[in-house]
Amino acid sequence: MVRRVDRRTVLTGTAAGLTAAVAGCIAGDDDGDDDDGGDDGGDGGDGDGGTGIPGSEAGRTVRLGVLQPVTGDLGDLGSPIRDAAILPGSQLEGEVDVELDIRDEDSESTPEAGISAANALANAGYPAVTGAASSAVTQNVAQSVFIPQGIVACSPASTSPAITEMDDDDFIFRTAPSDALQGEVMAQVAYEERDLESAATFHLNNEYGELLSESFAGAFEDLGGTVQNETPFEGEQPSYTSQLDSALSGDPDLLVVIGYPASGTQIFRDYYADFSADRTVMVTDGLQSSDLPGNVDNPMENVLGTAPLATGPAVDEFTQLYEDEYGRAPGVFNAQAYDASAVLLLANVAAGENDGAAVRDQLRTVAQGEGEEITPNSLADGIAMVADGENVNYQGASSPVSFDENGDPAAATYSIWEFGDGGSVEQVDTVEFGN
Repeated sequence: MVRRVDRRTVLTGTAAGLTAAVAGCIAGDDDGDDDDGGDDGGDGGDGDGGTGIPGSEAGRTVRLGVLQPVTGDLGDLGSPIRDAAILPGSQLEGEVDVELDIRDEDSESTPEAGISAANALANAGYPAVTGAASSAVTQNVAQSVFIPQGIVACSPASTSPAITEMDDDDFIFRTAPSDALQGEVMAQVAYEERDLESAATFHLNNEYGELLSESFAGAFEDLGGTVQNETPFEGEQPSYTSQLDSALSGDPDLLVVIGYPASGTQIFRDYYADFSADRTVMVTDGLQSSDLPGNVDNPMENVLGTAPLATGPAVDEFTQLYEDEYGRAPGVFNAQAYDASAVLLLANVAAGENDGAAVRDQLRTVAQGEGEEITPNSLADGIAMVADGENVNYQGASSPVSFDENGDPAAATYSIWEFGDGGSVEQVDTVEFGN
């Protein structure tokens, strides 16, 4: 079942780190000037023969940074997202005339480590970054590093509505949709589909948790429901029993839990030890982990979830590429990560230089401009065409990849899911937003 909702209506209501050259990619120059703080001039910005003129890209190094949480509270979800973001590197190895330098850094799921890692990428001359994941990390690194240093970033997983209104000089994009949409989906499913009239939220005390809680609460009350409590919690605590007791003090029909897997394990262990398994619990994309029921030691049959769904025209192509490379199926935000890296690489080649503003100015052109359609399977052809000065239109795995004036996706689809046998994540419904 697919239900369609007008997205515009919803939106108006709303060196620390692990550093590594990506396996399968050529890690930059051989002369040791990789960390000299940036470009060398107007000849492509690389000192390696680039001219900045499309059609003369052979021998130029195209640089892309990846900033994702491999460790910390979001590490379970962040590692596969990182894997998807670096996948174009191994896929394109030996298939294109440009030299690819993809370097990934670990945000460690915290703004402080994220800023340090972002500075490492900036100092090494990376003009574009696939990242970050956490909305709090993205906002902090954007304001502290990316925007002031003119680095274009495309997040595959940051969903905070605040990012839409960020004063970013058009340097911050995302392939993940705003939580202004997800909050509306959650409210519709709970109130209209499940006949739940009262709710409480239990949310991580950061940008992601707070604003998604507010988005859900506003939409739920607009539909006629009652939100009894909105209770914040800190990540990775030894016990959540007392906070859960406060959140559930009014005995709501629904508990909404917004967090990440490392905290979610303890939250649900405490929940099932002391509270009713008959109550409906709703979780969001940050807790869409097939490992969670096993870690909690409970089938979690009362849990319902929402998450952005990859429904792009090339989702099957990406899925096959990901499974061939990693031997497992992709998860939440993985398709968005691949698409972010793909369009940033295409935009860099189109720009002809490792300059953030130049890459930014080509991003919408390669993602949604007039030209031949390019998909993950034909990404190498797309790189060659752009290098020859031809126009392309990237059609992605997560969506067609069209950015609105704020750098947000122009359309989004959400999965409604439950945990099945063995902790499997099983889709039970979809909701589609479009212009």
